[in-house]
Amino acid sequence: MNTSSDNIARAKGDHGFFGHPRALGPLFFTELWERFSYYGIRPLLVLFMAATLQDGGLGFSSTTASAIVGIFAGTLYLATLPGGWLADNWLGQQRAVWYGSLIIALGHLCIALSALLGAPVFFLGLAFIVAGSGLFKTCISVMVGTLYGEGDARRDGGFAIFYMGINIGGLVAPLITGVLMKQLGWHWGFGIGGIGMLVALAIFRLSAVPAMKRGDQLRNREATWDGPAVKREGVGRWVAGIMAVVAVAVGLTMAGYIPLDPVAIATSMTTVIIVCALGYFIFLAFFNGLSGEERLRVGVCFLLVAAAACFWASFEQQPTSYNLFGRDFTDRMIGDFQIPTVWIQSLNPFFIIVLGPLFGWLWPALGRRGLEPGSPMKFVMGLLFAAGGFGLMVLAAQRVVGGTEAVSLWWITGSIFLLTLGEMCLSPVGLSSMSALAPFKMRGQVMGLWFTASALGNLVAGLIGGHVNPEEITQLPELFGRCALALIICAAALMLLVPVMKRYLGHLGTINPKGTTAEQTT
Repeated sequence: MNTSSDNIARAKGDHGFFGHPRALGPLFFTELWERFSYYGIRPLLVLFMAATLQDGGLGFSSTTASAIVGIFAGTLYLATLPGGWLADNWLGQQRAVWYGSLIIALGHLCIALSALLGAPVFFLGLAFIVAGSGLFKTCISVMVGTLYGEGDARRDGGFAIFYMGINIGGLVAPLITGVLMKQLGWHWGFGIGGIGMLVALAIFRLSAVPAMKRGDQLRNREATWDGPAVKREGVGRWVAGIMAVVAVAVGLTMAGYIPLDPVAIATSMTTVIIVCALGYFIFLAFFNGLSGEERLRVGVCFLLVAAAACFWASFEQQPTSYNLFGRDFTDRMIGDFQIPTVWIQSLNPFFIIVLGPLFGWLWPALGRRGLEPGSPMKFVMGLLFAAGGFGLMVLAAQRVVGGTEAVSLWWITGSIFLLTLGEMCLSPVGLSSMSALAPFKMRGQVMGLWFTASALGNLVAGLIGGHVNPEEITQLPELFGRCALALIICAAALMLLVPVMKRYLGHLGTINPKGTTAEQTT
């Protein structure tokens, strides 16, 4: 392996995107348009399924619709585990992103055509998006990580820029889909996401891959992203067999032979994910021939993933409970114009884009003075900000229960602002930490476990969101209050573990030329 100084020296000529490797630019735009496609449909899902048949929806109850959204988003993130494994052991990062993009585009096509072909095709489209995202999400993050050698001080800044692409897509998509849905119908709103995915496909194929290859040639190193880390035989046959079984199960379900209870499924999946994630961490740490240092890395990843799961269980209520609260209990009128409900989903990416430069300046400024909090403390801060956000929702819900017909939009805006502060403390740090800490031969799998925290959070958020409706109005303050309390308890528990985690991170040794550890640089 090249030394840190060699890597940095060879990278000096590769700074074509705001001082970062040239390949970061097309990867940034690939992720932007893929996130445009996802965030374009996400806020519509619960509203579409909960809308009456007369309004063009599916006529589901709020509880069922929210549970389905939770299952969709939860399985999407959970699919990153097998997706990461297939990339590490069969496809490689490049082919995983490419095939994943094609499958996602097919899913959007199915959802757009469901206006003509019915609800079964709508759910088939969701299944395709889940499968494609499982391949796409972990691998494009890993590809960003491979742009930087050990000791390259640009790594965190690169992930911050990459994260900005996610949020630009998330900002624009609900604004466009909200207008299209309101003026032209639900499925026009769904269809625009497919166009975004096709743009992502073109950028990745025509720009990102050539730029990655040029960067590796400049550094005089092999392309670790262009093939699997461990080439296993017979994987294709197993994948084909599993796909056949899944296709039969989906067909039987769509024909009505297998009845489904979304709420029961979401509840069961929550338990299964917790058990499986814990078991998988044990498997990675003790049954893969890792060294003692690599086991420490995996252990730190586990603690950070557990804290992230608690955070995402609150944060991911935006497309469910926040969406429904905005629709039913929030005054969205500005003069004679009523703000579309889905526009509320653009608040979070808007705040991130505004706050991103501030955080980009704040952490290095604190670091120069020796005051920058370490990764575990940033996680604690993220949890506490989220708890404050739910505290505001408790107050807003109390006003609704007290007889206020519709509360001001500022309540939900302030809550999302605090959730965004929490996300800025936690999420970019998590991506960078997973990329830096993961042992080389299981990078995709460890990144997949990071996204498992999001899977668990989405499932819990879906179960909670279904209770935000006029029939259960008196429970709203208690519902949001329990979320705030859970976040505070998790933050307190993590605070007790901060000294231990810092000692483990310190064991990783010097990573950059200034002698700071991975924990200090993130």
